Amino acid sequence: MALRLVQVNFKARDDSALGRFWADALGWGVSSEGPGVTNVEPVDLVLPDPVAVGVDVVTVPDPETVRYRAHLDLATTSAAHQAGLVARLLELGATPADVGQAEMPWTVLADPEGNLFCVLEPRAIYQDTGPIAAVVVNCVDPRAMARFWNGAMGGTLHEVTDDLARLRSAKGVGPYLEFVRTPAVNAVCGRVHLDLRPYPGDDQAAEVARLRALGATDADVGQGDVPWVCLADSEGNEFCVLAPG
Repeated sequence: MALRLVQVNFKARDDSALGRFWADALGWGVSSEGPGVTNVEPVDLVLPDPVAVGVDVVTVPDPETVRYRAHLDLATTSAAHQAGLVARLLELGATPADVGQAEMPWTVLADPEGNLFCVLEPRAIYQDTGPIAAVVVNCVDPRAMARFWNGAMGGTLHEVTDDLARLRSAKGVGPYLEFVRTPAVNAVCGRVHLDLRPYPGDDQAAEVARLRALGATDADVGQGDVPWVCLADSEGNEFCVLAPG
């Protein structure tokens, strides 16, 4: 039994505008589940796809103040690609961001609603991930996060140290999920969370029970009566378990 990461969920003031930004940034298309929800996913995607990780943008009445516990790292293939991508993102409405990164080879930007993300310099490890190199989560204990999330997803651990845990789909495709030790992690979770889905034929309730046994706790984010289940990992990072599909 295992779950797969299917999308990164952004809370937004305007799902359509923010969704369009991310679609243009990633070179993907947009679709909608209904008012207030914009899906950003690869063009010609046929669901269910066992490896694709999309972006889901949801309008909420009053998004929290931006907190930076989770962000996207974008992949590039050359210095020219990195420079060109940064220039294009700035034209699309991104802005430079200073998080105390000093002189680093990557570029830190914020999307039009203030969500931070990084445009990485070319790295061999990310050359086959697609436009999203990694989903990065700040944490206190990367080793503990690796135990929980590897148990949840049944993926492959590529690196585990006191400072970084990196895992990926067992199929060896798609973006990495990375946990980075950060001295001052925000106490309040932010506007970005992960959505997981059981594999076709698996049982959502059984998967939720398994996650609780791994240490997940129930989370109330005002979701009401919905077909997904909101949980939090041991460091309070909220995530959702969707229905199989």
